[in-house]
Amino acid sequence: MNTQDHINFQRIAEAIDYIQANFRDQPNLDAVAEQVHLSPFHFQRLFTEWAGVSPKKFLQYISIAHARSLLKDGQATLSEATHQTGLSGTGRLHDLFINIEGMTPAEYKNGGKNLKINYSYAHSLFGNILVASTAKGICYLAFADDPSLAFSELKSKFPNASYEQRLDLIQQNALFIFTHDWTQLDEIKLHLKGTDFQLKVWESLIRIPSGRLSTYGQIASAIDKPTASRAVGTAIGDNPVAYLIPCHRVIQSTGRFGQYHWGSSRKMAMIGWEAAQMTER
Repeated sequence: MNTQDHINFQRIAEAIDYIQANFRDQPNLDAVAEQVHLSPFHFQRLFTEWAGVSPKKFLQYISIAHARSLLKDGQATLSEATHQTGLSGTGRLHDLFINIEGMTPAEYKNGGKNLKINYSYAHSLFGNILVASTAKGICYLAFADDPSLAFSELKSKFPNASYEQRLDLIQQNALFIFTHDWTQLDEIKLHLKGTDFQLKVWESLIRIPSGRLSTYGQIASAIDKPTASRAVGTAIGDNPVAYLIPCHRVIQSTGRFGQYHWGSSRKMAMIGWEAAQMTER
């Protein structure tokens, strides 16, 4: 790291510390930039380059994380969480949850209460699957060797949601991936609930092309967390959407395939099948 890079790193670290310490005041771009003695324009560009998100988005992540901790297990009302997070009103808290969590604060607080989830079972090349969706997109996809167990795991993620066994258009579009109709893949929408770190890991997985493999270390480096291979492995293991988020394409640096939530044999079969499809093209 050269001298200028070191100075920039120190500035970004100072800005992050300032935002974390003062998020209840919801400091704007000008206020944070002033703390590190940069113009707002220069600071915005530098922060985004180093942190991977804008200062405003980072502030939103810090705010929503604090609100989540307050709402969890009924520790605070929505009004109390809004006030203690420094937001101007429950409307802003609502918007943050919709944009980042994909659900309202009330739905998060109540384990998905009032959230309607459709689910259905289908066949794929690699076994039976359970796929579930909200109005926003696919929220769960799992290989269902035991249908009742797969449904129980789905319900554990949204314990108070209402469920209807129904195949909808969102699910149909997602299932095209198993019928080789790749032209439909851009129509797949996901509705994910996870931490900022988990979402970054899952987004990185989506970028691994079919027929290619990556390692835990490479994923950690891709999200600018080169020493976080273990944490990356945990986030990959928490992937709620099998195959569409291709955690099966991640192997150990030694070349071993490693474990897979839905079975190591299935993981090897998927990797082999995808490699064969690439060879035939």
